[in-house]
Amino acid sequence: MERSRRGPPPAKPRRRVPNSDSDESTLFVIRARTRIGLLQVVARVFGVLGLRIDRASVEFEGDFFVKKFFVTDSRGKKIDDAESLERIRSALIEAIDGDGDVSVGPATRGVVVRRLGLGTGSEERRAKAERMFEMMDRFLKNDPISLQKDILNHVEYTVARSRFNFDDFEAYQGLSHCVRDRLIERWHDTQLHFKRKDPKRIYFLSLEYLMGRSLSNSVINLGIRDECAEALSQLGFEFEVLAEQEGDAALGNGGLARLSACQIDSLATMDYPAWGYGLRYQYGLFRQIILDGFQHEQPDHWLNFGNPWEIERIHVTYPVKVEAVAYDNPIPGYGTRNTITLRLWAAKPSDHHDMESFNTGDYINAVVNRQKAETISSVLYPDDRSYQGKELRLKQQYFFVSASIQDIIRRFKDSHDNFDVFPEKVALQLNDTHPSLAIAEVMRVLVDEENIDWDRAWDIIIYDINFNFVDELKKKIGLDYDRLSRMSIVEEGAVKSIRSANLSIVCSHTINGVSSVHFELLKTKVFKDFYELWPQKFQYKTNGVSQRRWIVVSNPSLCALISKWLGTEAWIRNSDLLTGLREHAADTNLQQEWQMVRKVNKMRLAEYIEAMSGLKVSLDAMFDVQIKRIHEYKRQLLNILTIIHRYDCIKNMKESDRRKVVPRVCILGGKAAPGYEIAKKIIKLCHAVAEKINDDSDIGDLLKLVFIPDYNVSVAELVIPGADLSQHISTAGHEASGTGSMKFAMNGCLLLATADGSTVEIIEEIGAENMFLFGAKVNEVPALREKFSDVKVNLQFARVVRMVRDGYFGFQDYFKSLCDSVEGGNDFYLLGSDFESYLKAQAAADKAFVDKEKWTRMSILSTAGSGRFSSDRTIEEYAEKSWGIEPCRCPF
Repeated sequence: MERSRRGPPPAKPRRRVPNSDSDESTLFVIRARTRIGLLQVVARVFGVLGLRIDRASVEFEGDFFVKKFFVTDSRGKKIDDAESLERIRSALIEAIDGDGDVSVGPATRGVVVRRLGLGTGSEERRAKAERMFEMMDRFLKNDPISLQKDILNHVEYTVARSRFNFDDFEAYQGLSHCVRDRLIERWHDTQLHFKRKDPKRIYFLSLEYLMGRSLSNSVINLGIRDECAEALSQLGFEFEVLAEQEGDAALGNGGLARLSACQIDSLATMDYPAWGYGLRYQYGLFRQIILDGFQHEQPDHWLNFGNPWEIERIHVTYPVKVEAVAYDNPIPGYGTRNTITLRLWAAKPSDHHDMESFNTGDYINAVVNRQKAETISSVLYPDDRSYQGKELRLKQQYFFVSASIQDIIRRFKDSHDNFDVFPEKVALQLNDTHPSLAIAEVMRVLVDEENIDWDRAWDIIIYDINFNFVDELKKKIGLDYDRLSRMSIVEEGAVKSIRSANLSIVCSHTINGVSSVHFELLKTKVFKDFYELWPQKFQYKTNGVSQRRWIVVSNPSLCALISKWLGTEAWIRNSDLLTGLREHAADTNLQQEWQMVRKVNKMRLAEYIEAMSGLKVSLDAMFDVQIKRIHEYKRQLLNILTIIHRYDCIKNMKESDRRKVVPRVCILGGKAAPGYEIAKKIIKLCHAVAEKINDDSDIGDLLKLVFIPDYNVSVAELVIPGADLSQHISTAGHEASGTGSMKFAMNGCLLLATADGSTVEIIEEIGAENMFLFGAKVNEVPALREKFSDVKVNLQFARVVRMVRDGYFGFQDYFKSLCDSVEGGNDFYLLGSDFESYLKAQAAADKAFVDKEKWTRMSILSTAGSGRFSSDRTIEEYAEKSWGIEPCRCPF
């Protein structure tokens, strides 16, 4: 048996414990330094092996904490044979992680495990330790009665409300703290296990995380969803109602932030030794308020009512001109005990500066300094159109990476005193270019022994890295000054600037594309010069999403149906098993059950739409959804113009022809960046068109248009399961990956899409025949842009743009610039070029929707082909090909 790193203390003479102490039992003695749950783990092992514990005792013996178990077999007989003893020995070693000296002797007939002891100390100290371990050496129970007790205790003692009088929100708080207690148990065990095993760790740096709500995800990953629901029901509450009380932690914007959240979930589920780092913004992504169809931004006070999922670590702080204070969020894995950490940094004023101000009697200046310090982590995405905004964004980035790097190196030094092994124990993942300053910060901390301040570190390190890089580059490519200029980290000009992407490429060992299309763009266009220099650095790993969040949490009815037809829940951890649905896709029984699940989800969405807007929509209509950040390249404008075309056609139809129209409810949602005027005009146009269509009695239920305000993760969890058709219509070559399409496909929604980003790979898995594809391909886009003036304008496109330009929907002057952006040779995103192809794809969707059997089969095949797009697969590829880390599973 391999000893622990430090090794146990020298063995002392051992008192023999003859089996005659209990003639009918076999005595097992475990000597160990105790840890939480050890007694329960050992008892569980005996139970699994079919053994009975007659009695047990706990006592001290010298430097060791001794646990004695008198055990019999299932018939109540003593265990004598060597084979059985060896089997029990092996099971116990595995359960307690096998760290120590192990022996089996005839006298004890048991397993003896030694670990570092507690020390003899005084009798009083030993008595206190014994009492403490007796209280702590068990896990919290998860039966409904125990959960009820803990919920009520938290309502009374944590929330400070009477257990005889509390409302839904206070019940949510009590439940959340109850669940958090159970997370913390697993979290502590995981961190101790990582420390003991000392594996190479991955540190995941991202300035954005869209975690959404934590309660539902946590209870499902802990495996206590049903128990919590029963406990609450007996108290007169509903789990679903309480889950709705939680606000979204909107610490990000769009796909990148949601991707980070999914990847953190997968890292925990797949048992990788990982830490996530980010910023604890006081105000998350703005709340979107729609007034008269115009977007207005309001602060997102997401911390106003506290955050029960975080633990403030006031003792974990690092100086970055101000103090970086750690707030830890436990992230549980599914089907595993592993619970990892997402550590978010908040900026607080330095005590040193505060004391200086107070000592001089300048109280007001001390308060002002405090406010300035806290500004650094106060707002997600400060408006960087001004110099002050750019400066704050840069300060945020440096603050974030400096605190994270200091924390990473501190953790490394806790266990190692030789930086030669640093690359063998630490891997850094920079999520996008936002954390690229981490490269310079690592250099500063490791190389600069003088602890120089921010300004000098910036000047010396960045320019020094660039000087050495360019010097080496000249030796390889000669004096090709155009190429040297393109590849330089420092962009020369009136004001020098730093190219974060170039810095990341020069200093990273791997550059990852996030889809095959994105990879080709990186190689041939975006980083062509670097690819030719270092082709071995470039890889791609298609992004993925967590099936646990996007099916198990958001669509429990579909989750149960999938498990029923696959005959297992194993797909929740192994999404490749979803392909098993293909063999049942034509089964009429599955199709009927599938249709029922989808109808229930559409009912939920219809109820939400009515509550939100007052608009009643028909469940017989196709629910056609486009929800994502509002941007010209995502082409929400193309969607709206096509809705206008549809409206115009219906309006001019004969009554007999209208009966043939497939009814649609068109749903859009998303936020425009505060300074993005065109995007804001697209939102206003959507509302202006909706007002015209929804009030037209000639149209009725044949066409409705809905804009869902303040789109976030929780809204997505409602909308995605209820969608029939989902649109992902970016101009080819602009979407790096696009994870929204994966979420919809997992839920059996059919995709109307361009061959952009990850859609190319989705086509490979689901099949083009089960999707509605249109538009120019990536390789066709440049030529189409060159021929702007030569391209014949599609007459249908010209007509709908003219309707907007002429004021058919009002606000004629306001929409003029919007129309100008797609006409007169300015149609950079090719709305006009793709319009005819887009209409054909829409018609194909209408035709398929009428054939319910065909549509349902396509829907089932969408879910069946989505397994490849799990973030579990993405993380596994990163671990193997980029990070060089292996799972480190915490034993139960």
